[in-house]
Amino acid sequence: MSRYSICPEASMSRLSAALLLLGAILLDGSSALAQADSDVYNRIEELHGDAAGFDRPLRQLVRAMRSGDAETIAGLAEYPLTVKANGETYDVENAEDFIDNFDDLLTPETRRAVGRQQYEDLFVNSDGVMLAGGAVWMGAICDDTACEASHWAIIAINN
Repeated sequence: MSRYSICPEASMSRLSAALLLLGAILLDGSSALAQADSDVYNRIEELHGDAAGFDRPLRQLVRAMRSGDAETIAGLAEYPLTVKANGETYDVENAEDFIDNFDDLLTPETRRAVGRQQYEDLFVNSDGVMLAGGAVWMGAICDDTACEASHWAIIAINN
């Protein structure tokens, strides 16, 4: 006989506490997500500026990845674009080249992962904004030498 006995009441109280905690997290989840969204937004603004301008290209990219819309994805990229796929590194020179080689440049796994991207799960550093665990990076690209104007674009793809 073991010196330790299992107390059913203790196990049940732990289960009840765990369920209560889970319920509280689920009920309060919306404010937690809103806080995470604002943290991401603020980090983008702090490191790159134009966080408000990031929203539209991000939404376009996520929708395009879900539907496999090569033209839209190509239009969101900055060229030349470095793409790592199939154990190789490709320098894609223009949108036409990207569209012509779309299935080789973007794996179905990458398209699915980016298609499921949630704003609060974005990672932001000085290099840009990382989507889908590093599968795609977006950055603010200067439109002039003084960088007074910029646009958001795909700057790297790492399948």
